[in-house]
Amino acid sequence: MAFKPAVWPRKLRSTKWYSGTSRDSIYHRGWLKNQGYPDDLFDGRPVIGILNTWSDLTPCNGHLRELAEKVKAGVWESGGFPVEVPVFSVSENTFRPTAMMFRNLAALSIEEQIRGQPIDGTVLLVGCDKTTPSLLMAAASTDLPTIVVTGGPMLNGWFQGKAVGAGTHLWQFSELVKAGKMTQEAFLKAESAVTRSSGTCNTMGTSSTMASMAEALGMALSGNAAIPAVDSRRRTIAQLSGRRIVQMVKDDLKPSDIMTRSAFENAIRTNGAIGGSTNAVIHLLALAGRVGIDLTLDDWDRCGRDVATIVNLLPSGQYLMEEFYYAGGLPVVLKSLGKAGLLHRDEITASGSSIWNEVKDVINYNPDVILSIEKAITQQGGIAVVKGNLAPQGAIIKPSAASKKLLTHRGRAVVFEDIDDYKRRINDDALDIDKNCVMVLKNCGPKGYPGMPEVGNMGLPPKLLQQGITDMVRISDARMSGTAYGTVVLHTAPEAATGGPIAVVRNGDMIELDVPNRRLQLDISDTELATRLVQWQPQHEHALSGYAWLHQQHVQGADTGADFDFLNGCRGAAVARDSH
Repeated sequence: MAFKPAVWPRKLRSTKWYSGTSRDSIYHRGWLKNQGYPDDLFDGRPVIGILNTWSDLTPCNGHLRELAEKVKAGVWESGGFPVEVPVFSVSENTFRPTAMMFRNLAALSIEEQIRGQPIDGTVLLVGCDKTTPSLLMAAASTDLPTIVVTGGPMLNGWFQGKAVGAGTHLWQFSELVKAGKMTQEAFLKAESAVTRSSGTCNTMGTSSTMASMAEALGMALSGNAAIPAVDSRRRTIAQLSGRRIVQMVKDDLKPSDIMTRSAFENAIRTNGAIGGSTNAVIHLLALAGRVGIDLTLDDWDRCGRDVATIVNLLPSGQYLMEEFYYAGGLPVVLKSLGKAGLLHRDEITASGSSIWNEVKDVINYNPDVILSIEKAITQQGGIAVVKGNLAPQGAIIKPSAASKKLLTHRGRAVVFEDIDDYKRRINDDALDIDKNCVMVLKNCGPKGYPGMPEVGNMGLPPKLLQQGITDMVRISDARMSGTAYGTVVLHTAPEAATGGPIAVVRNGDMIELDVPNRRLQLDISDTELATRLVQWQPQHEHALSGYAWLHQQHVQGADTGADFDFLNGCRGAAVARDSH
């Protein structure tokens, strides 16, 4: 796409706070000067907000204060004025009831921080699963020049002489313990071996997927997604991003210029090529809504259906993020998509250049990690969207992480009314279930839980694990960790809490999953289904906090991104009002 830079110099947003001789200008400058800033910093140079999601309780982002200093150095070098702003940090491994419940709160609060403060451009310091989409959503809503710097993945874990991945091996080891094939003592020893350095999950989980989505959308510098957190090149790209954001402000290169419909299509195809997390679906739908682009599940299926999964990483493949970076990282994947005619080559990126110019000359240094299309893990690796009377508005499945033999399956439903019901019954040897059954979990959607937890990849009953069964069809209105795997149907919409058909599935019903033909069918008559839906009664749970109430009242369905209904559309940067 063509982009015409703004004429520089021009009046910046921050000058409404800092320029002139009025009482208000003196007030704003004077207070900031107590940090030792000289007069000439207020001469109209760009003020860059470094939005830092560092927190001791967000371990994935625990090293971002160091990166912030490198971003500052880059901003100073390019003649900008960097200001570090701590923002709401959603931790995947500490927030309850689920981190997803707070993605929208983070986006809402950070949007208002951007609007209400003298910032001309932003650097998003992110990493942990929800921090990347929440800050991108806030940036999209305010539409100031923005660049993303992710914290990067941790180093490979090593346990008993083998490389192990954060998340994926946690789920594997847990199942092995329940199956009697691993001792609890060994599981405890693996705890420190799996996560042995700063950074996000080292598999192609949600954090690495969303870092890849930011790069594929054009919102980060080329190569950003895969650099390990502790690699010196991670600090280098942080400094280069600090330099670049100053020029982006001068050019007035905004998220709305970069995140076009074509850019989202590039990201969807990239997700298929990397075997990315199912969570990318819900985050990109929400982000597109903030930009004002009508992206749908049908777009996900249309764009991703014929994309081969060529990145051989856990949970779909074999390797980890370290090997991915050493092989050439995401630029190699984008080049492969471009050569296959699956990339909109002219889309502008944060670099100011087109996405194709950024990747056309890169080299694949390890074809075992980044495969050729002919040797792909699967030729149809994109997210598959299935619909039918059980999911009229759609549900999703990740074929590259599923068992091929189960992608077409018919089985008897074993129903869990909610996650507590599942926990009470799953370990009971008397549970009437066999390997051909379909496990159904209700009331774990955006409104129902509330917040939509990552419980869709329900652990199998121990009695089946002990028989050597490692996968079954599982269906829910919940999400699944990006590090997880299995034949798992997720995000079933409408969700159970709003009276979607999944709410009325009963034990013993037959369910048919047909991924090749994109069908998910409850085998009862239309009349019987209609009768059950009329008889259904909602469960009323008291919201435990003001935000929980707000969330339940205003969150939309998973099929549209589970954003708040009042936050759709790019609303533009606020104009500072006179104050004091």
